[in-house]
Amino acid sequence: MHFLKPIIGVLVAYLLIKIGVPFLGSLSHPGTWPVVPTAVMKMYLFFIIAGAFVASTFSEEGYNGLIGPIVDLYGNPAKAKLRLGAVAAVSLLGTWVAYQYVKPSFDAPVELRSVHPAPPSSANMWGKSFELQTLKNPFREDKANFAKNVEEGGIVYYKNCFYCHGDKQDGKGHFYSAFNPIPANFVDVGTIAMLTESFVFWRVGTGGPGLPSEGAPWATAMPVWHTMLSEEEVWKAVMFIYEQSGVQPRVTATVAEKK
Repeated sequence: MHFLKPIIGVLVAYLLIKIGVPFLGSLSHPGTWPVVPTAVMKMYLFFIIAGAFVASTFSEEGYNGLIGPIVDLYGNPAKAKLRLGAVAAVSLLGTWVAYQYVKPSFDAPVELRSVHPAPPSSANMWGKSFELQTLKNPFREDKANFAKNVEEGGIVYYKNCFYCHGDKQDGKGHFYSAFNPIPANFVDVGTIAMLTESFVFWRVGTGGPGLPSEGAPWATAMPVWHTMLSEEEVWKAVMFIYEQSGVQPRVTATVAEKK
């Protein structure tokens, strides 16, 4: 009976973090379902399990009720067969956990999935429609305030984006290992260096849920940022990403001819 309360407490805490937190996030930002990173989940569960153990063994009665059966199992000569079965069960559990970490995966490699989908002709964000073929960053032409706009974009990036895409924009932020596929590496020549600024604006604004169904599954875990950031913040964050990564936005033939 003493085992039951801490086990139930840990299970309830697990469900609150695994389902409750994303549910509350989805209420705050409709259309999204936030993911609790695996590393964060493990960290919180460690402290929850440790706290449940301390709380259950705080009194002498609780300690004896929780630890007593374990001491009896491993110290009572009359329970040799039961003890052997317990050791075998723990060993098998450890073997199964180790195998889950090293077993081969038969899923299609991430590299075979579509990374850069063909953008639609228009996109609806912030209650209006954007024509992506002719769309330009309104802040890039403001040469007098270019550095200021990039700096403000950096503030947006470090408040919202670098946890996944990283301080160096290499896709290795604090939580990158919790995602499959991992976040985009902006300093790689195969990412934003190949894309127009309007394309990146659309991708950031609409996220993974905004991608067309053709060619799925998509290699992305991007949230829908237009429900969380303003249009100005997204444009400036895109400017910062290009400036920080050391590449220039790709220019389409149509835009180049107009120049």
